[in-house]
Amino acid sequence: MMDETEADADEEAWLQLRPVEPLPSQCCGSGCSPCVFDLYHRELARWEAAQASKDRSLLSGEESQSCPSQLSPETFLAFRISAMDRLTEDTYRVRFALPRNCQLGLRPGQHLILRGKVDGLEIQRAYTPINPANAEGYFEVLIKYSELLMLASGTGLAPMVPVLQSITDNAEDETFVTLVGCFKTFEGIYLKTFLQEQGRFWNVRTFFVLSQENSLEKLPWSYREKTRFGRLAQGLIEELVGSCRRKPFALVCGSAEFTKDMARCLLRAGLAEDSYFLF
Repeated sequence: MMDETEADADEEAWLQLRPVEPLPSQCCGSGCSPCVFDLYHRELARWEAAQASKDRSLLSGEESQSCPSQLSPETFLAFRISAMDRLTEDTYRVRFALPRNCQLGLRPGQHLILRGKVDGLEIQRAYTPINPANAEGYFEVLIKYSELLMLASGTGLAPMVPVLQSITDNAEDETFVTLVGCFKTFEGIYLKTFLQEQGRFWNVRTFFVLSQENSLEKLPWSYREKTRFGRLAQGLIEELVGSCRRKPFALVCGSAEFTKDMARCLLRAGLAEDSYFLF
């Protein structure tokens, strides 16, 4: 029999194999059959059966089909990226290889659900291939990346809300957003529920800077890792800009002193004047 430590390790190993539930933003909303949530529930049922029988081989069929021309709505297949061309500042054409000169086999207008990891976060998105229908040995999709850094102080959060909402409401918008809200106290944070909901989207990060708080223990657990104390200053700005996937465009709104300070910090962090907008 396994001791308690071995049992915990085994349980952790199974949890790491558990399918990740898609976020609402990962559903394109067009009535796909199957939807990303259909695929998730099928994978979850397979995982639960494998865990119950302690047989991990039941999971091995997930990506085992030999020819992608036999695409299945119930399984994911592994594809190798064979080329990536930058078309514009934030748009790339990505080519995936198919073995043995296979054709993808989709009809015009049909789309694929691609799954992969970006900075450790698993993402699923729907893409319509742009290659000719008779293309052999490959398929291509267009992927657009852009990055937005929002810096708001107090009521300066207000103009950020519709911008953020327009991004998360649009399943086709793949803009990554980092929003930093600066407030005096935790109780003074506006729109907590809205910001918490937005922070659950795959492409949104939220942070808070509190100038009159000094104890993480007084904050809810869900806020502790994304809250700093004091003022939003040069060091944190450089950390935020450096953590972005690409050089961001910044939106800044707050008091005159706040916007002036942020403009100076952004310049020092390497963002030119045409890379940010002051409300």
